[in-house]
Amino acid sequence: MYINFLTKIKNAKAAGKSFLKTPYSKMDESIAGILEKHKFLNKIEVKGRLPKRTIEVSLKKENGSSRRITGLKFMSLPSRKIYIGYKDIKPIKSGLGILVLTTPAGIVDGQEARKQKVGGQALFKIW
Repeated sequence: MYINFLTKIKNAKAAGKSFLKTPYSKMDESIAGILEKHKFLNKIEVKGRLPKRTIEVSLKKENGSSRRITGLKFMSLPSRKIYIGYKDIKPIKSGLGILVLTTPAGIVDGQEARKQKVGGQALFKIW
């Protein structure tokens, strides 16, 4: 689940690691793609075949060109779902962070959801 994946990334960055390997899921792959697009991660690769497929995440050191993950807040949890309309999506930390949503158009960040005029379940904020 994406909560475990994001916690692993946050802890690996805090510990100064440069590499992370985690089990594969489609949701984790699409979230990693969004984080890579916004420069929170350096590079992602999907390795292996289906039963043992993994996602390998390359994390840059803090002095590199990647953004530093200073905060992470989970919006929806398995016991509590939070839905947001596209008009209610606001910038996170004055544009320094992103909001990630799952919509009928797939998993997208807040800017893309506003552009496509789709709302959905708010997964997390990261800055």
